[in-house]
Amino acid sequence: VQLQASGGGLVQAGGSLRLSCAASGRTFRRYDMGWFRQAPGKEREFVAGNRWSGGITNYAENYADSVKGRFTISRDNAKNTVYLQMNSLKPEDTAVYYCAVTYGNNWSPVGMDFWGKGTLVTVSS
Repeated sequence: VQLQASGGGLVQAGGSLRLSCAASGRTFRRYDMGWFRQAPGKEREFVAGNRWSGGITNYAENYADSVKGRFTISRDNAKNTVYLQMNSLKPEDTAVYYCAVTYGNNWSPVGMDFWGKGTLVTVSS
């Protein structure tokens, strides 16, 4: 699986950005897709996950406490793309954001099976 993230940039605090991650593969709808981030000097951490629950459109979402109510993960299976809508951004959201794929593992960096290259999000105060 190949992943390509995009959409990062510089935004003021309180602003919004939408990240996209395009994936290869013909079984995209069965992928568990996650977003992670890594700030300078810190470990990579889970941000949001979209897990396939069976069927055609059954997915479960999970969020880190730090982004609940501000970030939304979604997917478009026709485009093999997962999104991360980020609203009310804060300077502490500044990080390189990565998308990843897992097949049923927990939402931790070590559980991911494939990673895309990151996209930098910088939130100015």
